[in-house]
Amino acid sequence: MASAAPPPPPSPPSSPSPTSPSPQHTGTALELLVHGVGGTTPQEMLDDPRTVRVTGDETAAVYRRSEDVDGEKHPERYRDEPVAEAYCWSGLTSGNSSRALWLLLLPFMVVNLAHWMRPAATGRSRAVRLYGVLVRLLALSLTVLLTAAACEVALDLVAWQCAGADACAGRRSWLGFLSERQGGWWSQPGRRLAVAAVVPAALVGLLWYLSNRTWSAYESQRPLDEQDFDESDPFGSEEAHGPGAPEPDAEGCPRPTVPVRPALGRPGFWYGRRIVARLRAAHTAAGFLTVAAAVVGAAARHDRGADGPVPAFFGAVVEAGIAVCALVTIAVVCRRGRSERIRDTRLDAALITCLPGSALALLTLAVVHASWSRPDWQSSGSLPGETTFRLLALGQGLLVVALAVVARVLHRRTPDPRTVLRGLGGPTVAMLACALAGVMTGGVAQRVADWLDGPGTPGMGHDTDIPGPPVLLSWQASVIPVLLLLLLVPVVLLIVRTARTARRLGPVVEAEYAPEPADEGRTRRIARIRAAAALTDSAPWIVGVVSAATLLLGTGAVVGSWRSDEVPGRAADGAGPLLESLADAAQSTGSWLIGFGFILFVAGGRRAYKDASARRTIGILWDVGTFWPRAAHPFAPPCYAERAVPDLASRMSAWTATTPRGRLVISGHSQGSVLAASAVWQLPDATRRRVALLTYGSPLERLYGRWFPAYFGSEPLLGLHRSVHCWRNLWRATDPIGGPVRICADPDPGVDRGPLKDPQGYGRTTKLPLPEPILGHSDYQADPAFAEARADLLDALGPLVPRQAESRLQKGSSGRSSG
Repeated sequence: MASAAPPPPPSPPSSPSPTSPSPQHTGTALELLVHGVGGTTPQEMLDDPRTVRVTGDETAAVYRRSEDVDGEKHPERYRDEPVAEAYCWSGLTSGNSSRALWLLLLPFMVVNLAHWMRPAATGRSRAVRLYGVLVRLLALSLTVLLTAAACEVALDLVAWQCAGADACAGRRSWLGFLSERQGGWWSQPGRRLAVAAVVPAALVGLLWYLSNRTWSAYESQRPLDEQDFDESDPFGSEEAHGPGAPEPDAEGCPRPTVPVRPALGRPGFWYGRRIVARLRAAHTAAGFLTVAAAVVGAAARHDRGADGPVPAFFGAVVEAGIAVCALVTIAVVCRRGRSERIRDTRLDAALITCLPGSALALLTLAVVHASWSRPDWQSSGSLPGETTFRLLALGQGLLVVALAVVARVLHRRTPDPRTVLRGLGGPTVAMLACALAGVMTGGVAQRVADWLDGPGTPGMGHDTDIPGPPVLLSWQASVIPVLLLLLLVPVVLLIVRTARTARRLGPVVEAEYAPEPADEGRTRRIARIRAAAALTDSAPWIVGVVSAATLLLGTGAVVGSWRSDEVPGRAADGAGPLLESLADAAQSTGSWLIGFGFILFVAGGRRAYKDASARRTIGILWDVGTFWPRAAHPFAPPCYAERAVPDLASRMSAWTATTPRGRLVISGHSQGSVLAASAVWQLPDATRRRVALLTYGSPLERLYGRWFPAYFGSEPLLGLHRSVHCWRNLWRATDPIGGPVRICADPDPGVDRGPLKDPQGYGRTTKLPLPEPILGHSDYQADPAFAEARADLLDALGPLVPRQAESRLQKGSSGRSSG
C-alpha cells in the first residue's frame, strides 16, 4: 500500500490582486532643488522655459513650472512624480561685476574661515574661547595692516617723500600745491600729511560703509520667531557649542549617544547682527586710530626734538588719547564672541556709535595738531613706519603660533582621524591670510614707490629720488621667489604620484567595464581623471607646507630687515659676488612678482564675475569662504548663507505646515547640499521627521567635515542622519569635489550610494553608439541612480499611489540642480 503523500508546504501569503484596494498616498510630494556653485537659471533647473516665481525676490527666490503653481490643490496630477521647485541663490554671490572688488577683501575672508576651522572640543570651553579671541585679534591686525599700508603710500611715499623732494615733485605736476619748492600754505610737512590722511581715512570709511550696507541686507534679516536675549549667557556662546561630541571609538566613529542639537541648528547661528555690528565698530575705530597715529606721530616727534610754536604737551595728549582708545578697541574685540544659543536681537548702540566716533574725533585732533604752522619743519628720509610693520609681522606670527598650540590641545582632547593637519587647519589658514595681506599691501607700496622714483630703484641708495617703502616690505617680496622654488618639490611629487595612481587604476577600470573590449586610450583617460579627482584629498598637506614655509621665511624676513636695516640688495654688499647676485635677483624678481600678482588677481577676479565659466572654476573656493558668517572680521565679504539657509528653512516649514500630509525631498547638488543640510538642521524636530535629504556631488564630508570638524564632523553628520526621515548621498570617483559622507553607525545606514559608474558606457555599443562623456561633478541627474534614490526616499516617506514607484524608476530627474 503506497504511503500517503506528504502535505504540501504552506503557501506564502498571497499578494494583493489587481482588484484589491491599493494604498493611498499621504499627500502631495515636493522636491525642492538647490543648485551648486556658479549658479544656474530656474529654467535650466526645472527643464522648462516657462517658470513662475513662487516666493522671494530678484536676489534669491523659489520657482516652479507654470503648470505646477497650484500643484498642492491637484494631487491627482502628480501620481508619477513630485512637484518640483527650484531655489536659485546665485544672486547672493554673483551679479554686478563691481562685486569683484570683494576679492580685495580676500585676506579678511580667509582669516574669518580660520575661526570656523577649530577642532571639535569636549569640555574645553576656555580653550575654545581663547581660540576665538586669538582669531579675532589676528583679524584686527589685518585691518591695521591694510590701513598702515594705505598710510605708507599716501602719507609717507607721496606726501612726505615725493612732495618733499624737488626731483620727484617736479615730475608730478599734480603734487605742485604740496611741493616744498612752491612755498605755499600746504607745503609744510604737517599740512601735507593732513591732506594725505584723507586717502586712508576714506578707505576706512568705505570699508565701514560696505560692511554696514551688507550687514543691513544679510545679518539683519529678521527671524521668523524671535527670542529674547538670554541673560544667563551674557558673554555670548560662540565657543560653547553644547555638550560637545562624544569620545570616538577605535575606528574614529562617535560612540552612540543621545543626539544633541548641532551648532548649525541653533536659533542664533544664522543671525550675527550683534557681533558684526560690534566688530565693525572696533575695526573702524582701529583704522581711524592707525591714521591718527601716523599723522600725529610725525608732528609730535618734531615738537619733542625742536623748540617750535607748538608745545610738545599737545601732541602727547593726542597720543595718549589714541593709546587709550586703542586699548578699548582691543577689549571690545576680546570681550564678546558670537551668541548662537539664542537669537540675540539687541544692539550695543552706545558702543557702535561712540567707539568709531571717538576714533574719528582723535583723527580730527591729530590733523589739526599736524596742520599747526611750523615754519622750520623740513621733511627728510621717511616716516617711522618701519617699526610699525615689523611689530605687526611679529605680532601676527606670535598669534598664529599661539593659535596652533590651542588648536592642538583641542584636537588631542577629541581626536578625529579625518580632521586635516591634526587640528592645525585653522592656524594654517590664518597664516595664509596674513601672507595674502602682506603680499597685497606690500605689492601696492612697492609699485607706487617704483612709479614715483622713475628710473631709480627705491632703497638702493643710488640714482633714487626717494628712500622708498620700509625695508621689511622688500624683504617680504624677496622671499616670494624662494617660496615658489620650494613649492616645486611637492608639486613634482604630486604629479609623479598622480601618474602612478592612474597607471594602477587602469586594470581596475577595465575590470569594471568587462566584458567590453579594452581600449587603452579610453582606459587611460578615465584612470587619469579619477587620479586627478583624488588630488583634492592631498590639498591639506600642500596648504600646510605652504603655510609652514611662509611662517619660516617671513620670520627670516623680519630678522633680516631688523639686523641689516637695508633692503636685501644692499644688505648683501660685501658678501661675495654670488650672494650679491642672488639677493639682487630675489629683490627685483619678488618686487615685480608681488606687483604683477596683485594686478593679475584683481583682473582675474573681475573676469570671474563677468564670465560664468571662469567663475565656475574658482566658485567652489569663494562660495566656501562666504558660506560662513562674519565671526572674526566684519569687513569680509558677506555671508550668503545668512539669507539662503533661513530662506530654505522657511520654505520647508511653510510647505509642511500648509500641506499636513505632504512629503518633501530637499535635493542639493555640490554647495547646494551644504545649504540643504544647514537648512534641515534649522527645522523643528517634528518637521525634520517629514523631510528626506538627497545630496549628490556633495562636499559635506570631503571638504567641510575635514576642514570644519566642529560643525560638519562625524558627530554632526551622524546627528543629521538620525534627525531626518531618510538620506541618500550619491558620489563619483571622477568627482574632484563631491564624495561620500561616511556616516559611522551600526548597522550601516546606507546613506552613501557610490561610486557611481562614470562614464555610463565604456565604448560604442548598439545602445550607446557615441562615446559617453565623463561627467565628473556635473549632471548627476542623468544617472539612473538619481531617479532610483529619489524614488527610495519618497517610498520611505509614505505609501504611494499605484504605478508611482514603477514610474519613478523609469523617469529621470524632475529638473536640473547642478551648478
